Parts: sequence; structure tokens; C-alpha cells
Amino acid sequence: MHSFIPPARLLLGPGPSNVPPRILAALARPTIGHLDPRFVAMMDEVKVLLQQAFRTSNRLTLPISAPGSAGMEACFVNLIEPGDTVIVCRNGVFGGRMRENVMRLGAHCVLVEDPFGQAVSLDKVDAALKANPGAKALAFVHAETSTGAASDAAALCKLAREHGALSIVDSVTGLGGIPLEVDAWGADAIYSGSQKCLSAPPGLSPLSFGEHAVAALNARKTPVQSWFLDLGLVMSYWSGEGARAYHHTAPVNMLYALHEALLILHEEGLEASWARHRANHLRLRDGLTAIGLQMLVPEAARLPQLNTVCIPAGSDDLGTRRRLLDEFGIEVGGGLGELAGKVWRIGLMGHASRPENVDRVLQALAIILDRKAA
Repeated sequence: MHSFIPPARLLLGPGPSNVPPRILAALARPTIGHLDPRFVAMMDEVKVLLQQAFRTSNRLTLPISAPGSAGMEACFVNLIEPGDTVIVCRNGVFGGRMRENVMRLGAHCVLVEDPFGQAVSLDKVDAALKANPGAKALAFVHAETSTGAASDAAALCKLAREHGALSIVDSVTGLGGIPLEVDAWGADAIYSGSQKCLSAPPGLSPLSFGEHAVAALNARKTPVQSWFLDLGLVMSYWSGEGARAYHHTAPVNMLYALHEALLILHEEGLEASWARHRANHLRLRDGLTAIGLQMLVPEAARLPQLNTVCIPAGSDDLGTRRRLLDEFGIEVGGGLGELAGKVWRIGLMGHASRPENVDRVLQALAIILDRKAA
């Protein structure tokens, strides 16, 4: 056995994205106690930087000490109780995971389904809300990582609010990559991940609860089923008022990394980051078109940071991805669920969203597929 030295990879899959040297350096700083006054001061900065990234003034804005799937579960276990009705939009794999959370909590799930690769239908959601008065929440994926489709989060949050339902929003792949306006949209509960457009290592899930979500949490009739994810307890550690109460040993160095990632985003500026992701997406789109490849998602609903490419007839899905990795050092993702074997997912997230990376993957695909630009 020897120390593990990972190979150099260009990570152009659905996540994680490449972690820049500045964030890796932050990870290597000396570990201090999670109740150390200097560390607590940094935690307060993380909260402020997350509020800026989410475009919110929500006081309950913090990173869960676990990946995005735990952010999802935190939203559901804190807001949903047995017997509640929840409308879940499924237009990809992660909408299906929302459904699993609802069912395991003993709540009633009303499923609104759209084809993989399409945005969530506003008309179907409106009809479901009208057919289920008193529904506790509307849950949907803003940026569906399994398909590369973006849904109209502003309109969906508005529909939920008009029908008296909470909105629970998955933006694991959205934060930092596309416009996200928590306060302007009236999103009640939203969660993301550290490893996508923020380019920190995987392992943290930023989330934010608005005043309606906090009120629902405080009005619960039953205890939150998860002790670890009970935000009432977690906030006793993250609260900026008075002494911090011990809840769990925070992942100290991972929080250094998230702090640095959010500083980088702050320095670039949200709008500039959104524009960069968009510009590199267009460069990739044009290059794919030039070598005869098509994209799955209609142009109006495409995520710039997660591009789903239809595998051409006669091409070997796994073999192509293996050659990209072995011969060119590039990782791209395969399809999930019903898209398995049908698409490749090319991520242009965070630090990896650069013109030279777009050109590199296009050149590699052209060689492997033996295609020349038109």
C-alpha cells in the first residue's frame, strides 16, 4: 500500500468539477476546532457569501455537512409530515428522488410527469395544484442534472405561492451557473451542492429557507425524523447570536474550501459567472453541430453548464467514454435512467467552464468518432 496519487483528469461530466489550485490550497490549511472563535467568524462569512450567491436575505442559509442529496433530504424531512400532500415534478432522475423522499416520510405524492429532456410543464403543475387544494408543497428540479434541462423556477414558485403551497427547489447544478433569484422568485426552500458550478470538492450542500418555510418548520406537529438533519438543531450551531451549541463536528477543511469557492464567485461576480457559462455552452453547441452531433434538450430549456448530447447511431457509449478518459484524460458522463446508453452528459461547470476545455473535448470527440467539422 502506498499514498494515493490521483491521475490528472479534465472533469467534464455531471460533477464533480475540477477544483482550482486556490481551493485546493484552502483545503490544506491547518485544521482548527469547529468551535474556535476564528472558525466561527469564518462560518458567518460563509453564510453571507451564500446569501449573496442565492440572492437572498434568508437568515436560515447555511451548508449542510453532507452532499446535495442530504440537502434534498433536509428540505423534505423538515417541511413534510406524515399525511401531507406534496406535488412532485418528475422530468428526470432527481425528480424521482424527490418522490422517494415524500413516500418514505409517509406523505401523499402527486406526481406531475414530463419527458426526460423537457422542462416541467407549467400547465400540468397548475392543474395538479387545482386538483389538490391544500397541498403542502410543490417540489421540482430547477436544473435537472440527469437531462440538462432547466425549468422555469420563477413561474413554478409563483404557482406554488398562488395555491398556498411551499416551493421546494433542487438547484444542485444551478447555483453559480445560471440565474438564481431566491427572494425575487419567492422560493421557500432551496438546496444545492458544493461540487458543481462552485468547483469545491463534493461533500457540502448549501440550502436556504425563507420565512414561510421557517414558519412551517416551527409549526410541525411531529418531530423531524432525522436528528442529524433537524434544522432546528443545526441552526443552534450556525446561529450568529450568542454561544454556539455543539451539534456535530463540522467538516472544518471542507468549509475552508467552500468559503474560498464563494470568495472566487464573489470576485468574479454572479452575472459574469452566468455569462461565462453561457458563452462556453454556445461554443460547445456550435462545435458539436459542426461535427454532426445533436443535443437532446430543446434550445430554450438547455442548461449551459450541463450539455446532453445524443449518441449517434452506431457509436459505442461506454467505449467512447473510456477512450476519452484513457487517451485524452477527459471524463464525461453517461445517461441516467431511461437515457442510459442514449446520451453523453458534458459538464462545463465552474472552474472547468473555459474555452480551451470546450475545444479539447470537441477535438477528442472528433478523433474518436472520426468526424471532421463541416
